[in-house]
Amino acid sequence: MSKLSKAKRDKRKKQAPRRPIVRLNGQQPVQNHAVLMNEEGQVVAAIGLQGTEWLLAIGGQTMGNADNPVPMLAMLKHLSNVQEKEGRKVTLEYSAQLQQMIDDLAADEGKTADDYLANLVSEFEGVDGEEAVEVADAIEADETPAADVAADADDTPKA
Repeated sequence: MSKLSKAKRDKRKKQAPRRPIVRLNGQQPVQNHAVLMNEEGQVVAAIGLQGTEWLLAIGGQTMGNADNPVPMLAMLKHLSNVQEKEGRKVTLEYSAQLQQMIDDLAADEGKTADDYLANLVSEFEGVDGEEAVEVADAIEADETPAADVAADADDTPKA
């Protein structure tokens, strides 16, 4: 080995164009598809697509992933409802692709997209899905559903 080989090698390295470091599991960018924002415009929670995997982020931290984002959207919708009941103004916006997925799933079950989503949201509220549709219909008609009357009767303390 010659004494100049190190100098030649260093000179070649300096003249060579810079190459980006290629990582084996290079991260793909995340595309936001649903965003829950508070009245200050801060993102509270979001659903994003990274490659083929849907991610749920709450408070800037990734909380989970799934193949189907619709249950995560129902959870965000429930969170939105809870925040509004507590008097906070929040907005939930989601992409056309996510809306199309909801429409397709609802059509498979013979429901409208709003009914399908309301049914999923009701699962987070602890109400049976069919009761949620009954409650929603009763609210639209300004009447108290029979299930709520029965539940109120059972909740009263007995002496």
